[in-house]
Parts: sequence; C-alpha cells; structure tokens
Amino acid sequence: MSTPVILQSDRLSRIRPSASGSARERVMQLIREGRTILDLTIGEPDLDTPDHVKAAAIEAIARGDTKYTSAVGTAELRQAVVDKYRRENGIALDAAQVFIGSGAKQVIHNAFAATLNAGDEVVVPAPYWVSYPDMVTLNDGVPVIVRTSPENGYKLTAEALDRAITSRTRWVVLNSPNNPTGASYSDSELRGLAEVILSHEQVWLLSDDIYEHFHYEADGAGTTKTRTKARTPLEVVPKLLERSLSVNGVSKTYAMTGWRIGYGVGPKALIRQLGVLQSQTVSCVCSISQAAAAAALNGPQYFVAHCVATFRERLDAAMSILGEIALIDCVRPSGAFYIFPNCARVIGKTTPTGMRITSDVDFAAYLLEYANVAVLDGSAYGVSPSIRLSFATALDTVVEACNRIKDACEALS
Repeated sequence: MSTPVILQSDRLSRIRPSASGSARERVMQLIREGRTILDLTIGEPDLDTPDHVKAAAIEAIARGDTKYTSAVGTAELRQAVVDKYRRENGIALDAAQVFIGSGAKQVIHNAFAATLNAGDEVVVPAPYWVSYPDMVTLNDGVPVIVRTSPENGYKLTAEALDRAITSRTRWVVLNSPNNPTGASYSDSELRGLAEVILSHEQVWLLSDDIYEHFHYEADGAGTTKTRTKARTPLEVVPKLLERSLSVNGVSKTYAMTGWRIGYGVGPKALIRQLGVLQSQTVSCVCSISQAAAAAALNGPQYFVAHCVATFRERLDAAMSILGEIALIDCVRPSGAFYIFPNCARVIGKTTPTGMRITSDVDFAAYLLEYANVAVLDGSAYGVSPSIRLSFATALDTVVEACNRIKDACEALS
C-alpha cells in the first residue's frame, strides 16, 4: 500500500513554528518526565482574570448572548474600544474605525492578508516578536529586517528606517514597549519615525501596542517607578491615524490570554477590508469573550495598576541578580515583561560536562539541562547572541531562576 501524499502549500513551507510555542512544549514534556523546570519562556501574565470580567462572561451566557456577532465585532465592544482610546489616549474615533479579532495576533495577520501583494515589503525592526516576519512571509510579503543595537536601546532610528524604505514598502511594524527587549520609544523618537513614514505615501504604520500599560521608568536611585502607561504613536502624532493600524487587546493588560480578544483601530476603508476577510474565515469572534472584554475595558481599572506594580517588583528583583553576572549584559527594560540579556561573553565557554557553547541556542540548552531554567534564545527574535527571560511569573520563581542562571554562568570555564 502506497504512502498517502501529504498536502502542503509552498506558502506554509516558508514559515516556522512559533519559537515560544515550541519552547513551551519542550518544558511541558520535561515536566511530564518528572523534571522541575523554572519556566521563563512564556509571555503570559500569571495573575487571574479579574472577577468582574469573569462575571460578565457568565451573565452573557445566562442572557443568551451565544449567537453570531458582526464580523467586525459587537457594538458594545467596539464602543468600549472607542471609549478606551478617548479616555486613555486622547484619540477621537467612531465604531466604524474599530475591528475586533481573535487576539491581537490575528488582527496583525489579517492586516497583512488584506493588504499585501506578492513582493510587497514590510520593515520589521530586530529584535522582533517571533511572529512578525513569518506572518509577512505567509501572506506573500517580504520582511525587511532592520537590526537595532543595545547602544541605541534596541530602538529603530528615523535614519535607519528611511534607508530601509523602498518603493515596495507597504508597512512599518513598531512594537513599543517591545517584545523581547522591553524598549519603549520617547515622544521625540516617535515623531521622528512618523515624519519618515508620512513622507512616503505608500507606507503605513502597524503599531503593536499590546504592552502599552506595562511601563516602568528609572528614577535617579536606579530603582523603578510606574508611569501610567507608555505613549502610543497615535497619541504623539494623531495624523498617523490616516495611515496606520493601532493594534491592542486584553490578553496582557487584563490577564485574558485564553479569551482571545484583540482589536485594531484604523481608517474605515481598512477596517471594512478586515471585516470582509473575517467574514470568510472565522465569521466572527466568540460572543462570550467579547462581552468579557467589554467589561474589562469599561469596568474598574484597579487590576491594571496592581498588575504593573507586581511586575515592577519582579523586574527590580531580577535586574538586581542579573546585574551581578559578569558574563551577560542587560539593558534595563522600560516596559513589557521581558529582559533581553546579551550573552556574547558566554560564547566559547565550556560547560561542566565539557560542551563548548557556540551560540545562544547552546546557552539556552545549557541553562535548561544544567540549571533547569527555561529561556528563549535571541536568534528566534532576530538578534544573537542573546536570551529572553520573561518575568510574567511568580516572584519566587523569578528570583530562584535568576540565581540559577548566575550559578550556571559561574560554573562555565
């Protein structure tokens, strides 16, 4: 009997599995085998979804809100997004400028699917969230990677952006605060980037603002204090709304990763395109999750302040320990919940078992095998040699994991 032919498009063969997802599967496998792993790979708040949000979902079920919704989202949730932008960002919108997707990730994918033709270019600063280049490639676009450096805080400069833009450029992706570096852009930096984008009529901005509320600001003593939130490009340069998609969601801010609700704000014509695409794919987003997301945006916001204060404490603890490790260098993140240490001085070192570390992939594997600490290698984010640590987990876990990383580095020769 012949082996069945496995069908696979050329498009799918051009993309890779998610690095964070693969790492998570490896961690879970080791745990099933009996290993106790301290997991710093997952970009997911460990706090529980607020009670009033869960109650809103239960109430939606009880009143029968279990049917199809509009392809672009319920009127209630779209209005909640409009109110959020007015209240927090000072941006006036109407509901026709709002699109609701199954997570911010789907909103970004749909934006590329609805706008890119074969050969169109998307400028992606590195380090980048692992999915950006693959989502561009999946939709027949060409990711143009612009590498940043620790010396400029891992941020894209206006000059570097201008050099990267060609006649085929359609989007510039900007993620601030950034995953994996935690870098946030200042108002002047955002104005400089906006000036470049607006000077090229064919170029649009895709602003991934998912970590907007996770912002930390260093004071003179070297500790951190909290600013209400990071500034988004639309706040600083409202004219960008004519040629941008601002993407956000409830996953990070309200610990609602599993509810799968993201939203995009942009020109009405683009929002209509996203709605057409969604109507022929998933039809609409889960009605119950939309009701919960509306409650999160409209309800009391004490949880957000609590969440940021909790993460700030973890960041301070982690940086205190990591700063004592001679073999790695850390740029202090100003936002999100990741630290992105450079591990160039680890390369070439030998482990206690005699293995020579030749890459950040080797270093991540060494930390997993020697210290039972799971991290992600920087190559997955476009910049090596580095590792990404998430502090979106319990303080005790963060402290113990960082101490183990310190011990593992000291064991190298």
